[in-house]
Amino acid sequence: MDPADALADQCAKTAANLTVPVLLHRNATDFADLPALTTLDRDDTRTWAQLHGEVAELAGGLADIGLEPGGHMLIMMSSRPEHWLVDLAAVHLGAVPSTIYPTLSTDQMRYVALHSSAQVLVLENAAALARWRPVLPDLPHLRRIVVVDAAEPDDLSPKTVPLSQVRSVGQAAHRADPAAFERRWRAIRPEQPVTLLYTSGTTGDPKGVVLSHHNVIYQAVALEANVFVPDHAPSVAYLPLAHIAERFLGIYNPIYRAGHVTICPDPTQLVKALRTVAPFSFFGVPRIWEKMAAGVQAHLAAAEPAVHAAFSAASAVALQAYELRAAGEAVPDDLAAQLAQAEATVLRPIQSTLGLQNMVWAGSGAAPIPVDVLRFLAGLGVDVLEVWGMTETTGTATINLPERFRTGSVGRPHLGMQVRLADDGEIFVRGPLVCSGYLRADGSVEPVVDADGWLATGDVGTIDDDGFLTITDRKKEIIITSSGKNISPAYIEGLLRAHPLIGQAVAIGDRRPYVTALIVLDDEVAPQWARARGISDAQLPHLASDPLLLAEIQAAVDAANARLARPEQVKTFEVLPSSWTPESGELTPTLKLRRRVIVDRYGDSIDGLYQSTVPAAGSTTG
Repeated sequence: MDPADALADQCAKTAANLTVPVLLHRNATDFADLPALTTLDRDDTRTWAQLHGEVAELAGGLADIGLEPGGHMLIMMSSRPEHWLVDLAAVHLGAVPSTIYPTLSTDQMRYVALHSSAQVLVLENAAALARWRPVLPDLPHLRRIVVVDAAEPDDLSPKTVPLSQVRSVGQAAHRADPAAFERRWRAIRPEQPVTLLYTSGTTGDPKGVVLSHHNVIYQAVALEANVFVPDHAPSVAYLPLAHIAERFLGIYNPIYRAGHVTICPDPTQLVKALRTVAPFSFFGVPRIWEKMAAGVQAHLAAAEPAVHAAFSAASAVALQAYELRAAGEAVPDDLAAQLAQAEATVLRPIQSTLGLQNMVWAGSGAAPIPVDVLRFLAGLGVDVLEVWGMTETTGTATINLPERFRTGSVGRPHLGMQVRLADDGEIFVRGPLVCSGYLRADGSVEPVVDADGWLATGDVGTIDDDGFLTITDRKKEIIITSSGKNISPAYIEGLLRAHPLIGQAVAIGDRRPYVTALIVLDDEVAPQWARARGISDAQLPHLASDPLLLAEIQAAVDAANARLARPEQVKTFEVLPSSWTPESGELTPTLKLRRRVIVDRYGDSIDGLYQSTVPAAGSTTG
């Protein structure tokens, strides 16, 4: 048997009978006094025994308010210990927790709550409850709303209960019948759902991805087999738990490894958290790595010439060794000795300022990262390795490893995973990390794979002779911002085109920090609108810069933004001076956008939308 296949077979055996409750029980028994969960800058560390005890109490309280096995619970909360506790408590009941982004619009919140038939809604505070009030009358399955910080009586209603009360009731129930908690979680099987994650679809309606206990635990087992990190290792959680990367790295993997998670509630404090924790592994979306690289570059630009020269020399040595490893070649002894000296005298102190001095595996994913950034970081002695996957593949489906990676690729298939390309280059995957399916509104689960078990990912790529996958395009028209947010451009564009003045619109934002738009006026409506308002020159080139018309377009953008989640909102736009037609090349004969043509043709305009400071949503460059 091939060594990789043998290792994958061993991973399958290890994960076969495990569930998240089984692992948490093990941690509370075997590693009771080890730290499990801490919040940055707060003295609130919970040991595994304490965490397990709080989960048991909250499970009893959630059962009391009507959360049933198989029922769905929605969580809209920032990163804080209560988020972990209520999530795990629901899991121990055999219920299915689902964290949703706090940036969702009212329409999106209503859709998710109705689609999931949520029985319980967990919110952070009165402000969150106020956002949900317009939606609550439309939710027939909702039994109770739990508010974590419910300070005032006005925060509550007959359906609303503070988390403190849920826990108090659960404490009493657990004392009265401690065996009930164990009976519930021991009945859970590995194939049952452990979470439901909603991800944007091309139509604008989120899709509910159902992940099983086996999915997430197999991912942890495979990662352990591929990347050596010490047992009980510390880690930093900073991404939203609605993101598959953080849900795996911040909940499931630490439970499997009995690790110690430090929650960084404010992502702007991430470097401080990294310096405090000094983790052995860290996953950053591209924007995080880009900011780190930019920060070091700015520091070096202000440094004395001697400091800059010392860094340049040390960086050149590190980069030379990196390129050899990327090519699969050995690093000669003399170069290895130079690298050790460079790291000890120059690079390690810089790594320490970022909290990366212990790094064994540094990963990047969710969006492409520029190769120049990878090379600069490699020159710091930090090899950032790209991975690729999606929520439907429990995060990582392919992975670059410290001892075998290729710059610009997203690695080779994870243990147990298979990857193939269709005739058009679309990537198909198969294996134990593929999700159970998409939740249907009737509660059933729609398979995402074909009859042979293959998932069509919508991404297009190439595979080299050594098995490394490179992503070259995206078959699905999805924007992935530099922070890793998946956004449907078609949905945004449809909202913009709802205004009669707008004939075409294209949303921009792939690999960019925020969404912008190019807008084309309707060549019939716009002149009529202008003449009705006494504008003498009603030709499109003039109207594209007319203040009155721009104010109207601004109102259209504002109206669209009101229906969009915050990351989807159009931050700035440009109105173009001519129309788009099949003849001019921006549209197909059936009037669909030729996105690649548009991006190439209007590259200067697009770059201009990102050259100034980010404006408030709704402003315009005109």
